[in-house]
Amino acid sequence: MAKVLLIAGEPSGEEHALGFVPELQKNRPDIELWGVGGDLLRARGMELCYHLKDFSTMGFSEVLGKFAYYKKALDFLTEEAVRRKTQDAILIDFQDFNLRLAQRLSKKGIRVWYYVAPQAWAWRPWRAQTLSKCTYKLFTILPFEEKWFRDRGVSQQISIPHPLTQAWSAQVQKLQVRPWSPRLLREPHLIVLPGSRRSEVLPLLPKFVETIKILKAQFPQMVVTLSRVPHLDPALFEVAHGWVDHWITPEELPEHLLHADAALAASGTVTMGTGLLGVPTVVAYHTSLFNEFIVRKIINYQKAVSLTNLILDKMVFPEFLQQQAQPQLMALALTKWWRSSSDWEKIREDLARLPEMLSSGETRVGQMMAKEMKYES
Repeated sequence: MAKVLLIAGEPSGEEHALGFVPELQKNRPDIELWGVGGDLLRARGMELCYHLKDFSTMGFSEVLGKFAYYKKALDFLTEEAVRRKTQDAILIDFQDFNLRLAQRLSKKGIRVWYYVAPQAWAWRPWRAQTLSKCTYKLFTILPFEEKWFRDRGVSQQISIPHPLTQAWSAQVQKLQVRPWSPRLLREPHLIVLPGSRRSEVLPLLPKFVETIKILKAQFPQMVVTLSRVPHLDPALFEVAHGWVDHWITPEELPEHLLHADAALAASGTVTMGTGLLGVPTVVAYHTSLFNEFIVRKIINYQKAVSLTNLILDKMVFPEFLQQQAQPQLMALALTKWWRSSSDWEKIREDLARLPEMLSSGETRVGQMMAKEMKYES
């Protein structure tokens, strides 16, 4: 059996992996996956050396706090890859850790398939040169990334559809035009997405609940659905009890978004999903003061935080960052869509552009990997 290292260090990475791993396994039953992942990858037979619930972090302060942990993991995975005679490694997103691992593995003669390019266009653009030297294939998922990386010498770049377009393809096909209706003034449906990490849920969910309270006073029949990841402590969500009508899992989210009238979401990949399915979304972001200082002062990042806004190149989703994430402001932004037919039609028109923008590129990634991962028997 051929050993292939796979690193999916956070929930979104595991979701990305499930977009190509089944096809890879179907075409190459002789391949055994090992590395970092979650329960879904383990259910597909992958051997977990680390579980993503212990691996993922958010922001510079969390990374610094786990520096020794990551250093040990880098050493172990590199040594284990050599010991297992691994010839290929699939590294998914998780850029700070995976870029370091990619450099180590390439020096050992291991081919690196880097799935979801680091956002070098946002900060640390010199990483493009590093990627050109240490990756066998670099997969990009945002429309503007292909040219950006090619212009900087990454010739092995391959543009692929955003993973959500495949993972949620059934829902995308069900999308229908939903004109403004007086029902929005009587019984709007709100989806609440507080994040997949403790560091997101802890500061944001209480503010989201206060936002719900403000909205309930104006729309007593409003229906609230909250997506809760199973690996987080249920106690984190106690603040929302009594204010949520339906509790769902991330797996159930796409179907529920088809019937949602708006979303209140922590910044992250999910805001691409709400945009893809045409759901007007208010985006909130909260991080430590240290992380904010690094991003704004040292990195000097001043662009949008929502992927939907970045791709459409306009502020379609209102963004409330740090101290701006106030319940009154977020509630006002949500009700603006429900109360104004022109605002509703405008954002739905903007979001209707996304599916096509995100669906171009190589679609048979698993098949490509299966074909090129050639091992002597």
